[in-house]
Amino acid sequence: MEIRDLTPEDLDDAIDLRKRSFGPVSASDRDRWRQAVLPALGEGRYLGAFDGSRLTGAARLRRFTQWWHGKPQPMAGVAGVTISPEDRGRGLGSQLMRAVVERATALGDAVSALFPATTPVYRSIGYEHAGARHTVTLPAESLRGIRPSGQVKLRRMGPGDAAEVVSVLHRVHAAARSSGPISWDEATWSLWLGNEDDFLYLAEDGFAVYRWRGDGISVDNLVAGSGETARALWSMVGSASSIAHDVVASVAPDDPVLWLLRERSKEQVTQARWMFRVLDVAAAVVRRGYPAYVACDAVVTVEDPLGSGGTWRLEFAGGSGSAIEVSEPGVVLSVNGFSALYAGVPTATLRMCGLMSGDERYDEALDTAFAAKPYMLDYF
Repeated sequence: MEIRDLTPEDLDDAIDLRKRSFGPVSASDRDRWRQAVLPALGEGRYLGAFDGSRLTGAARLRRFTQWWHGKPQPMAGVAGVTISPEDRGRGLGSQLMRAVVERATALGDAVSALFPATTPVYRSIGYEHAGARHTVTLPAESLRGIRPSGQVKLRRMGPGDAAEVVSVLHRVHAAARSSGPISWDEATWSLWLGNEDDFLYLAEDGFAVYRWRGDGISVDNLVAGSGETARALWSMVGSASSIAHDVVASVAPDDPVLWLLRERSKEQVTQARWMFRVLDVAAAVVRRGYPAYVACDAVVTVEDPLGSGGTWRLEFAGGSGSAIEVSEPGVVLSVNGFSALYAGVPTATLRMCGLMSGDERYDEALDTAFAAKPYMLDYF
């Protein structure tokens, strides 16, 4: 079995694998997919597993920005992991994912995330549960009751506004000290903002992306940096309530809209869980944000069979972190455990699950430094 970069000549076979793994692909979706993946080929971000000349599996590494405590860093988003039906159950998925982790590390990404179709194969190479994409169903009429409290200028947006959307996300997530949300790169945003079936609106400190879905509205993204903009955008979505029965929206678990509703006795929430992996411990610690008031240190040993393991003294101060290699005993974590800790999973949970052992004196410091409630608004 050979694992190598895909080329443009392999894309028809890759489409066939996607169809066999995820269902039919329309002509328009196929064209959009080709536009999205072509840049990845030249960047070494699309790998294929071959049995001779036959493509048996593929996986793509998407370039994302991800925020942790309001600080952005590059993130490798693993997507489109497909194995041909006749080759499943032979360990090919694990081989392919090991190559994906090695490639992501070589490309300079310190962290990676994915939405799993199944958990064991990803857990076996170091990914662990971290957060979710929360989707809430709300009565459209309840959103109509949200009244704008100021004059917020909204305008329609399109592909030419991709850079401004990215800028808004950087400002909003930094100010909110967000953990987990991602942004596509400008080229991909430009592609998504050209979808003629979407309604796209931009404010100075926020934006909304939504569309009709049957007799309701589906909100992919609604991001706001102020209460006035949040009210204006959600009220606009709710203005369709004379026709739309409900609104299905991807939101943060503590999104302000849930507190702006006049009536909130119960709601329907679904979660798409995502998994996370630290690829380079030292770089990931440096690139993450932390509470500004935290001033502490901890010694951690991370066990990673794919190569990023070692022992470090982690030091936190002024919202920043550092990792210095040492040779002294401390906390011991599998790479799964450290990835979960990085995403805010408490040390008590990690110890009870067997993902963490060793010296307990650093537990409170680690809990304080890595505290987070991670979420995503985008599925990939």
